Amino acid sequence: MPRSVVRALTGVLALTAAAAVMPLASPSAAVADSIIVGGQPAPVADSPWVVALSSRDRFGGARSGQFCGGVAVAPTKILTAAHCLSDEALGGPAERVRDLLVIADRERLSDSGGQEIPVRGIWVNPAYDPASNAGDLAVLTLSRAMPEGGVIPTAKGGDTAYRAGTAAAVYGWGDTTGSGAYASVLRSARVQVLPDSDCARAYPGGQEGTYKASAMLCAGDPAGGRDACQGDSGGPLVARGRLIGLVSWGSGCGRAGSPGVYTRVSAALEWAEGRI
Repeated sequence: MPRSVVRALTGVLALTAAAAVMPLASPSAAVADSIIVGGQPAPVADSPWVVALSSRDRFGGARSGQFCGGVAVAPTKILTAAHCLSDEALGGPAERVRDLLVIADRERLSDSGGQEIPVRGIWVNPAYDPASNAGDLAVLTLSRAMPEGGVIPTAKGGDTAYRAGTAAAVYGWGDTTGSGAYASVLRSARVQVLPDSDCARAYPGGQEGTYKASAMLCAGDPAGGRDACQGDSGGPLVARGRLIGLVSWGSGCGRAGSPGVYTRVSAALEWAEGRI
């Protein structure tokens, strides 16, 4: 499932039924979909484009209201997962979340540094299919620009960064163990882009979702142990200095044979044409 509900446990930290496939985000104490499993702290100075989605009204103040991740691809544009903004994740329509904002330039969620920027506009991909998890994309428009230099380039279709075997890194504040131990400091995990055949074999279709190579990307460690997890949904997968994926869904966290599934950014750029 998505790592907000699956890996998308946006808000419901309770979604630590961690072994099931789900979006990486869920509505609860820590609406962080997936947490980075098998990773290490990531200095925000090296990754200024990683942001946290926040609503203290919905998720409380202990983690500054963080429930999902996002990534800045333009000064006022943030890409994240559609499932992070679902009624299920937020407990109601995203448009009714009056304090929805992104937190930028802050490593530790409990700190007061960096910037908290209100969201001015929300676009959720109308083609998003919760059954297969395809099209898991949303675009947030900020009320003011991100700090200078806080934007990452995107990988277009055909970019070599998508090739199987390419080293990549995933970022987030999500579960670091797969059992509800949410991170308070930004973390990253080194993974590799995996062949589409690996994901097609792991997720041929069913209750958890269906892998579709045209819309999705597979990454992880063939042996398991390194992955995104609950609370990480919507966060970035980066390879060769370019954004290639957004944390979307998977089965459990860091399991051998059950790699993480990401929204393919080259497809996302087509869905969101004219909105970024």
